[in-house]
Amino acid sequence: MKNSRRIFVTLATVTVFVLASLPSLGHGQERGAAKATVGKAHVSLDYGRPELNGRDMLGKMQAGAVWRIGANEPTTLTTDADLDFAGKRLPKGKHILLTRLAEGGKWSLLASTKGAFQFEESGVLGEIPLTLTTAKDSVEELTITLTAQGDKGTIEIAWGTARLTGTFACAK
Repeated sequence: MKNSRRIFVTLATVTVFVLASLPSLGHGQERGAAKATVGKAHVSLDYGRPELNGRDMLGKMQAGAVWRIGANEPTTLTTDADLDFAGKRLPKGKHILLTRLAEGGKWSLLASTKGAFQFEESGVLGEIPLTLTTAKDSVEELTITLTAQGDKGTIEIAWGTARLTGTFACAK
């Protein structure tokens, strides 16, 4: 009887410690959010925040590849008004955001109906060019920011020393 009780207490203690450590075991379990009012559009982002852990993730990208941005659940953009994505009207609603690296090192941000694993070109609703710059400071966890200046919005994706920046507008 004493042995059974000792085993139970040991197993219960181990279980508590294992369960308490689970959030730190995963990669990209935290969610990030960004919001801005661009013209009359209330725009928000929801995304996973993976950690870099010494990796050069953007350096591993190959031309033509689509990156899902973030971790776990897809990165989404929600807007209550239509947006202008480089001259193409992005309808209000919830859209999945992806990035694509084209030949020559040109990046773009895609608003799509499908995530990276089910990606189809026909699902792209809008696309804006992104500019890649290198910052002095490194960001360990993926961070996406939205800023607004009147009818124009800027999205910045920061991870490591890489900064991908693009602009969009509230549709007229």
